[in-house]
Amino acid sequence: MAKLGKRTKSAREAFAGKENISLEEAVKLIKGNSNVKFDETIEIAMNLGVDPRHADQMVRGVVGLPNGTGKTMRVAVFARGAKAEEAEKAGADIVGAEDLMESIQSGKIDFDRCIATPDMMPIVGRLGKVLGPRNLMPNPKVGTVTMDIKEAVEAAKGGEVQFKAEKGGVVHAGVGKLSFDEAKLVENIRAFVGAVAKAKPSGSKGTYLKKINLSSTMGPGVSVTIESASGE
Repeated sequence: MAKLGKRTKSAREAFAGKENISLEEAVKLIKGNSNVKFDETIEIAMNLGVDPRHADQMVRGVVGLPNGTGKTMRVAVFARGAKAEEAEKAGADIVGAEDLMESIQSGKIDFDRCIATPDMMPIVGRLGKVLGPRNLMPNPKVGTVTMDIKEAVEAAKGGEVQFKAEKGGVVHAGVGKLSFDEAKLVENIRAFVGAVAKAKPSGSKGTYLKKINLSSTMGPGVSVTIESASGE
């Protein structure tokens, strides 16, 4: 068995016996027990009572975090003509059409969000096997297939977070940085939990929100009560 480093051992001791605590306690615990030299991301994992293999139990959506993510988002846009110019003016990092498709096919994926105008989807559709597994495929349900390119780019740059239930019914996302004030992290987390709660699919039976866990990038996780995370 591998020997634990001092940092890992200290963090685990601080988290020992802590489970199903309030959101405020969890945020304070995580912030108080980080000693790495970079600004960690605060990550949330939610276990949901769904089986995403069934279409009527798929959970996906988008939420604008009130205090942003603290992450610089690189945005790629599939567009031509005036819409391409609109994307560039809005701050898109990469704009193109067939040239962008070929770049992605060659393995160059240097962006965190992909947006497309509807007329570009025949081109984008060829990239399904590449972008799909990375959760980067433009989709009208989350506002990334749209004619309002300016709004979509600005939303992505401003702290909008997409979520999608993965195998086992787990949704996870980054909801801020360790350097954020505790109150801002709590506000972001409640906004995210609220959005996932509202996205409950028609096929979900029984308990929908089953477990919520928080952690920092390099730290251990801690479970929080559904009530406190929901702001109830």
